[in-house]
Amino acid sequence: MQSATLAGSPPVLLIMGVSGSGKTTVGSLLAGRLGWAYAEADAFHPSANLAKMAAGRPLDDADRAPWLAAIGAWIDESVAAGRPAVVTCSGLKRAYRDSLREGRAHLRLVFLDAQFATVSARLTAREGHFFPADLLASQYGDLQAPEPDEAIVRIPVNEAPQQIVERLIALGVAA
Repeated sequence: MQSATLAGSPPVLLIMGVSGSGKTTVGSLLAGRLGWAYAEADAFHPSANLAKMAAGRPLDDADRAPWLAAIGAWIDESVAAGRPAVVTCSGLKRAYRDSLREGRAHLRLVFLDAQFATVSARLTAREGHFFPADLLASQYGDLQAPEPDEAIVRIPVNEAPQQIVERLIALGVAA
């Protein structure tokens, strides 16, 4: 794991995975445990993206471009303010992860690796969220699992969120 700061920049952790993998829960718990700033990726979606997903239509690369740019801007603002932070983002494709990492050596990625059946059950039980369970297959279709050269911490989602947070801290992601 990298040291806490690179060239004086505070660390920023990006918690990634498909919808329903636990990004929001793990990310918010981790940020709270560390006392760091937190942002949920869904807050960065333009309203057109939210409407498209709510209508059961998957996003494409063009839809995701302004969303990824907004997440990147938030990361940059956090670093400029000197505050360590946690942000969530599906990060489904390597190109998305690469664009978020570009020029951000302080960014560390954590992949919540979840099985389709686990996530499908979660999404089916989830109420009041814009992302319908029937879009999950499109996310797994787009998902390019992290490769070893990406240096991403990969955590299987087979424990309670608090246990995942404790494991991440033990692995030194915030060090």
